[in-house]
Amino acid sequence: MTAGTIYILTWVLLWTLLLTVCAFAFCRGGAPERVGAGLILTLTVVTAAGDLFAYSNGLRQYEAFLVGRMILEGALALGFLGLAIRFTSLWLGGAMLFQAVQFSLQAAYFVLERKHDAIYVVINNLNFFGILACLTLGTWAASRRRRRAEAAVIPARAETI
Repeated sequence: MTAGTIYILTWVLLWTLLLTVCAFAFCRGGAPERVGAGLILTLTVVTAAGDLFAYSNGLRQYEAFLVGRMILEGALALGFLGLAIRFTSLWLGGAMLFQAVQFSLQAAYFVLERKHDAIYVVINNLNFFGILACLTLGTWAASRRRRRAEAAVIPARAETI
């Protein structure tokens, strides 16, 4: 396989994973999982749209896009921080740590004026996978808690009848 084919395949798989995890979070998760999925999905869509726009319009727009991307990465980290303070969920702590690494990666490449190379792509994709894994585990845990609570309520209702 060529490098372009591997890139496209990875891109399609990560988007499929993103949409699947976000749908799982919206369907089965609680409030923090839904808001977290919304934040991740929004950031990813805005970043992808910005990538398409910036690459097609030349270098100046691309440099401005990198600043905007850093602002968005910082906003996502602050969003996770606000959710973690509000809901004190373990998955949010993990997602915040992964997001801190993501922001550091963006900042390092921006400050050093380094082109996005294979190392950047690998770290970026692994980090994104880690954020999605945290969201998946958080959604799974919230779903289990809700099912246990519902199971405890149903026998209690049967006893009162």
